[in-house]
Amino acid sequence: MSVLYVTSRMEFVRNTTLPSSQQLTEADQEMFGITAPDLVRSYLLLCPRHTATPLCSLGNLAASLDYSGIFVKDEGQRLGLGSFKALGGAYAVIRIVVTLAENKLRRSVHPSELRSEAVSNFARDITVACATDGNHGRSVAAGAALANCRAIIFVHEGVSDKRVAAIEAFGARTVRVSGRYDDSVNEARRVSQENGWQLVSDTSQGDDEHTPLTIMQGYTVLMAEALEQLSALGRKPSHVILQAGVGGFAAASAAYLTACLGSRRPTIIVVEPERANCILEGFRAGRPVRIETTEPTVMSMLECYEPSHIALRILKRCADAFMTISDDLAVTAMRRFAAPSGEDAAIVSGESGAAGLGGLLALTQNPAWRQQIRLGPSSNVLIVNTETATDADRYAHLVGLQPDQVGLVRER
Repeated sequence: MSVLYVTSRMEFVRNTTLPSSQQLTEADQEMFGITAPDLVRSYLLLCPRHTATPLCSLGNLAASLDYSGIFVKDEGQRLGLGSFKALGGAYAVIRIVVTLAENKLRRSVHPSELRSEAVSNFARDITVACATDGNHGRSVAAGAALANCRAIIFVHEGVSDKRVAAIEAFGARTVRVSGRYDDSVNEARRVSQENGWQLVSDTSQGDDEHTPLTIMQGYTVLMAEALEQLSALGRKPSHVILQAGVGGFAAASAAYLTACLGSRRPTIIVVEPERANCILEGFRAGRPVRIETTEPTVMSMLECYEPSHIALRILKRCADAFMTISDDLAVTAMRRFAAPSGEDAAIVSGESGAAGLGGLLALTQNPAWRQQIRLGPSSNVLIVNTETATDADRYAHLVGLQPDQVGLVRER
């Protein structure tokens, strides 16, 4: 295995202020409770290739790091869109179109009516919009294509041409915005308000929470599947490591685990790039803060400088610890996924997708951090590969292999 190391900039902060009871508000409990995945599935059944993504057991890696088990939920195959974001954006678009159709037709509309003439003709006049680093925009574009409405996707200047092409392949129009992700978020909001478009934002800065919450609800399917798959193996997760950009995925997963398992839930650790740690800094400040923009991180899908207010609210009440990792460690994790040892599954993981494994490697390197969260030989760790190689050229540059070569090389 590649040499692991911890730089002085990486941080680990334990949450010592967790409430002993009532960790979720009543509204969040309802939104992310045990029935949430079933509601989402009733809509996602309309999507082609809707099926559970695999849970991979990395037994050899677990043994080498002295853990009982390491399990990876591989979202690189989700709905054929390459990332967990497929669960949120497409679901939200379908929900928006169905709700607007109900208001127009003055009756309830079942999701199966999405392709009916009455709903389809109405949907042609609907425009949905969002800002994206790549994956969320692709999901929104796919949802718009399915729902027969228009999609305008705002991308910042750091989004690669290949990721833009993947969005446009669904018939969406993209708009380039100068600056970084947060700049594209602000522009998408401004233009949508001016034109009366439906903004499908996966972050909230204290304004409208309905759509971000709907998107986050979509992510509960992922964690529900993982618990079902682990149960089939006779395992229960003791620790779950969740990567965060604005925090929506981490918060939704943490909320679902808390709502369903209560005091029996696993220890939850949130990991971010050290160059874009808005969740950790917001937790430290006790409120959402916009952090200073620095040089870009290789984990581009996690490069966010202001947290979702909803996500921070939930994570303050559900996450046990917050940590950051270096770019080098994320790349090490990508390479470890690509060239496994023994019988471990080979996994194609993008830069941000590998952050969960990067976090585990950083924890393994630091005994003091491990001790604080009781991570040791009896631990079963669940991590999520949130994305596949969404830019094959960039992946090859970082890993030294083309995505279709992964699994052909194994660690000796």
